[in-house]
Amino acid sequence: MIYDANKVIVQYFLTHIEHECGFSSNTVTAYRHDLEKFMAYLVQYEQKSDSSFGKIDRKTIRHFLGKEFEEGHSSRTVARRLASIKSFFKYLILAEIIQDNPAVHVKTPKIEKRIPTFVQINKIDELMDSPDTSTLTGLRDKAMLELFYATGIRLSELVGLNIGSVNPSDDLVKVVGKGNKERIVPFGKPAKFALEVYLNKRGYNWSSQSDKPLFTGWKEKRISVRTVQKRIKIYLNKVLGGQEGASPHTLRHTFG
Repeated sequence: MIYDANKVIVQYFLTHIEHECGFSSNTVTAYRHDLEKFMAYLVQYEQKSDSSFGKIDRKTIRHFLGKEFEEGHSSRTVARRLASIKSFFKYLILAEIIQDNPAVHVKTPKIEKRIPTFVQINKIDELMDSPDTSTLTGLRDKAMLELFYATGIRLSELVGLNIGSVNPSDDLVKVVGKGNKERIVPFGKPAKFALEVYLNKRGYNWSSQSDKPLFTGWKEKRISVRTVQKRIKIYLNKVLGGQEGASPHTLRHTFG
């Protein structure tokens, strides 16, 4: 979570890129996610919970990027994190909140040639608009895409979701992962809206029977892993031009 002292400033930035720069909600979500990761690092490792942004230096940013690599993130994901941080600090300069930009001289990590397939931020909207939402199948597929992108959950986890797994009041979903371990994952407004439209089309809502499958196929039976793989791959191939390795796992790499 972004600590309270700087939360307002971060929100100003996100509002700025959405309303002044015209960024899409999905792009804003990506920026929010990257900045939340950075702020969480500041609190946990740098003990800067009460610091102003003016006290953050180039060394701190480099240490954060190094920590991301240690956690197993790809060079492309770390490069995206840095791009978000650079945009944020550029905004702080323009808003006269800070005088010196510590991110300006931090070099972007070199991208390895062989990396997992992922979706560029500027292609996310195209991906989300790919399903034919005039059909129930298209509404379902859009809801799956939005939820994959918003949460980074695994394919098997998505298939196992029930209507009761979702807490619409707090925008949270309870996921059962490996070893039957439960965890709570937040999601944003685009995913929530897509889910609600899909459920309504099926004749359900959040008050419906809680053990009903969230995503279904033929005759309201729980959708299969294989079906999700096939459907998601169709849309990814459209956006990525048939790039090798496109699969639901691609959206996990995109989530970061």
